[in-house]
Amino acid sequence: MENKGISNAVIKRLPRYHRYLGDLMAQGVERISSQELSARMNVTASQIRQDLNNFGGFGQQGYGYNVAYLYQEIAKILGLDRENSMIIIGCGNFGRALAKYKNFANRGFVTLAMFDVNPEKVGKQESDIPVHHIDELAAFLQNHDVKIAVLTIPREEAVKVAEVLVANGIKAIWNFAHVDLDVPADVVVENVHLSESLMQLSYRIADAAKCRK
Repeated sequence: MENKGISNAVIKRLPRYHRYLGDLMAQGVERISSQELSARMNVTASQIRQDLNNFGGFGQQGYGYNVAYLYQEIAKILGLDRENSMIIIGCGNFGRALAKYKNFANRGFVTLAMFDVNPEKVGKQESDIPVHHIDELAAFLQNHDVKIAVLTIPREEAVKVAEVLVANGIKAIWNFAHVDLDVPADVVVENVHLSESLMQLSYRIADAAKCRK
């Protein structure tokens, strides 16, 4: 599908639509209107229609949306209709938690390998995923079709590892390291800074407390 300059706000809402539609399918709901979906998601009906119109609309006037069809179409938009192979760099607590998360595989995100420097972890498996030494990263990338690299390592190491990833053809990085990576324009980086998210929550708590006074 041609990219028509879809805003980040719309892109961030697509996984929510997909999740809610999946829940509706599990409940046996076959069709839903934008107003009904709005009530469930706390997003205005007009916003839902505008978001979906970016990709063709999918609804029928007087009928609403076929839940299963819309679920499948949003899955295609999100790239969930194909397998996305991943590697996880960093076999610490957070990296291991990601490796154990079964929902990734259910959505087509298959972790091929993990990488670490700890000799007590290298050569073993974590949730049935082999752990390689970081020195083997470049060779692994040259011999495997890896779509996504996940960084769960200290910021000092993340910059150097990102250079290896880019040099070996990685075009998508899911970055949990507390650093903004300087990569070429054709490399997509999704930064997840957990401390920043927690600080945003802290602000919202403080702001709500002010409003109650």
